[in-house]
Amino acid sequence: MLAPPWIPVPPPAYGGIEQVIALLTTELTGRGHEVTLFAAPGTEADAEVLSPLERPHPDEIQMSVYEADHVASTFARMEESDPPFDLLHDNCGFTAFAFADRIDTPVLHTLHGPFTEDTSAFYARHAGKASAVALSRYQAEQAPEELDVVAVIGNPIVVDDFPFRAEKDGYLLWVGRLNDDKGPQRAIAAAREAGERLVLAGPVQPGQEEFFAREVEPHLDGRVRYIGEVGREKADLFAGASAFLMPIRWPEPFGLVMTEAMACGTPVIAFPEGSATELVIDGETGFVVDDEHEMAAAIRRVAEIDPARCRDSARERFDVKAVGEAYEKAYGKVSPKR
Repeated sequence: MLAPPWIPVPPPAYGGIEQVIALLTTELTGRGHEVTLFAAPGTEADAEVLSPLERPHPDEIQMSVYEADHVASTFARMEESDPPFDLLHDNCGFTAFAFADRIDTPVLHTLHGPFTEDTSAFYARHAGKASAVALSRYQAEQAPEELDVVAVIGNPIVVDDFPFRAEKDGYLLWVGRLNDDKGPQRAIAAAREAGERLVLAGPVQPGQEEFFAREVEPHLDGRVRYIGEVGREKADLFAGASAFLMPIRWPEPFGLVMTEAMACGTPVIAFPEGSATELVIDGETGFVVDDEHEMAAAIRRVAEIDPARCRDSARERFDVKAVGEAYEKAYGKVSPKR
């Protein structure tokens, strides 16, 4: 299992890929696989951990010198292994995929980011070197035709780690980075039209201060509250909310917050962007709507959604046990090089 070199596994704070790797590594080890995790120093896992670099690099994310060093050092350690590795599951970025033909071990690469003009050209050019897993059918459909996408597997959660509440506290919830793509201003408009209270949570990142001052701050009046970035309390916020609002306007490959909300028994009301139409079962675990007005109408219908069904759906589709089983099947589809 190849993790990025930036921060330890599991992540000390935010780190979506690192959290996915931590859960999947534990699950695969529990299923009887011998897993070696190549990751940043400070990593702790139920597996053998090897850290090719001397220190993590949380402030240099995406600097190619560290990713290249991390991947090349990992490849060198793998080539020394006796017995050899059966498979490399790459979660690191682009370097391992680009050089996957330089090692004897077959490589399965999880697509953690969206396809752009540049990344599509990259994957088309290097497609024959490794197989891939997409996070959603939407993401798989955006892949260049040359790329061998062997499975669609969402990011895992541990459903039992999330509190379930059938009785809610009568507020709506929005969580994310406060920017136009994520749409807190659209959540505010929908909540106001529906006459419901709204809690906003998430960071105002550098460069987004003007957006926050213009689109969010003027509406904070008690019925609309901003509580800043949240950590451990996020799960309780999910569990207490009548509905989770996802008014995004960008094609997100996989919306982890939606699965976390459903794990708490909270319906999700989302715009039909990216993976949302797959994650939310319309009329069963929430509603898929086109705009703020339809979102307001759906808010008035949340009592139609059974919280227990939301949790059951999250367990069936996104719990780490289901994801671990799906990855086992995907590993079996990767052709050995030997």
